[in-house]
Amino acid sequence: MELDKNSLSEVYNAAIIAAQKASVLIAGIDYKSIKVNHKNGGDTPASQVVTEVDLMAEKVIVEELKYVTQKYDFGILTEETPDNGSRLVKDYFWCVDPLDGTLPFTEGTPGYSVSIALVSKSGEPVIGVIADPVTDVIYSAAKGLGAFIDGEVWKLDNKQLDSNKPLTLVCDRSFLDIPNFNDVMVGLEEMSNELGLHGTALIHQGGGAMNAMWVIENAPAVYFKFPQDTPGGGCLWDYAASSCIHNELGANATGMYGKPLELNRAESTFVNHEGTLYTSNKELAKLVMQRFMAEVTV
Repeated sequence: MELDKNSLSEVYNAAIIAAQKASVLIAGIDYKSIKVNHKNGGDTPASQVVTEVDLMAEKVIVEELKYVTQKYDFGILTEETPDNGSRLVKDYFWCVDPLDGTLPFTEGTPGYSVSIALVSKSGEPVIGVIADPVTDVIYSAAKGLGAFIDGEVWKLDNKQLDSNKPLTLVCDRSFLDIPNFNDVMVGLEEMSNELGLHGTALIHQGGGAMNAMWVIENAPAVYFKFPQDTPGGGCLWDYAASSCIHNELGANATGMYGKPLELNRAESTFVNHEGTLYTSNKELAKLVMQRFMAEVTV
């Protein structure tokens, strides 16, 4: 079953409402009062933190999406509930991170968000909604309908490489600890000089969803993770919504080899096997791959 334009619009609106409601819930909670627990996750502290707020937000989202989920027979995959396999048999499935960036949330640091995507069984993101509880901004996109920020059409800055701005690296905190981080920064500085940009800048505090949005808002910018063999480096729910938004903007959301992100792997919910590469400009994506893929040691 393929969603027609009217059905897609109905489901898209439901996702926006669900994200808004979860965002309002999160914004109204004092992070200092919450109980922090730990779970089996990836290889970083950020992937192992969970709070009662994650679970509360997930409940709000699942309830708000219930009507369209039943109407269109969608599967569902959420970060805080075990994978029930429905994503592998249904034509589409919800891919939900009710509180992406739980670690910055527990610290009262901007960079956390609600992330909701609708993904086809083949792994193509068709809807992406990211809500920032800190700024009350909603980023969204649907396949073929364009990208929006707070309901207004969102466009790329086509002159971003002609500016006197720095080349910004947006990254997770764990990226600062990779063995070749200093080499990466040197490489980016060289790229900036070659492009006629003004040095480099670094943003390293957010979860995956907000990092991807900050790439666009701080263009020219890049956000990437090298391929690795061990679990970690982000899961389907970390990238599904943001990749839809980047696709509709005409930016870049791929693996480090330039292939589309595999957003419905049967083997695992992790996507670390080919890494991730978000850039605010497709030319930047090519330059990053050319410069750094020989340094894949993580």
